[in-house]
Amino acid sequence: MAASEEASRPFAGLSDVSIAEDIPVEGDISVPVGPSRRDDEFSTLDEPVKDTIMRDLRAVGNKFIHVLYPKQSSALLRDWDLWGPLLLCVTLALLLQGGAADHEDQGGPQFAEVFVIVWFGSIIITLNSKLLGGTISFFQSLCVLGYCIMPLTVAMVVCRIVLVISSGRVVFAVRLAVVTASFGWSTFASTAFLADSQPPNRKALVVYPVFLFYFVIAWMILTYSPQQ
Repeated sequence: MAASEEASRPFAGLSDVSIAEDIPVEGDISVPVGPSRRDDEFSTLDEPVKDTIMRDLRAVGNKFIHVLYPKQSSALLRDWDLWGPLLLCVTLALLLQGGAADHEDQGGPQFAEVFVIVWFGSIIITLNSKLLGGTISFFQSLCVLGYCIMPLTVAMVVCRIVLVISSGRVVFAVRLAVVTASFGWSTFASTAFLADSQPPNRKALVVYPVFLFYFVIAWMILTYSPQQ
């Protein structure tokens, strides 16, 4: 009996120990019942097709607005897409189709020529940027260069309208002013979006191919003449 009493003495005081209710407990033992809010916000599996299309159209429209008011921003780089560049490229190719220079070939090569210049030119500029140490991704660069064609596409629309009205030196002067302003706009907008992704000591080597890229497109627009 004495031995058993001595063995139980170390635990004799445990019955009087009480745990305070205000002691903080670390960790979360609650089990989530439904899907998390983050999954609900970014999941588009249950989204109607109409809402998806309208959301994409708003995103494209916002990128056009950023090109109209160019500044150093990551708007075109953060959520890149190629829908806007494709739309601008097709519009520009259709407007340049059927000129006097390609009258014998029915305007077919002109359409392909615009696509080759726009897409392969953008690819070459992107590769040049990556080789010079740029941090921008391939498709982000294509997105920026494609969206910044918008001022030149607008200039092509203005030139077509002016050529329908009349022709002469005054009309050519108007076309020259519009195309020059659009060329400067496109170059400035693209360099503003790409500025932060290039090494400071190599920006001139990146801007020069961009300058040539938009200059070739501007020259095609300026030298366009309708069929007689």
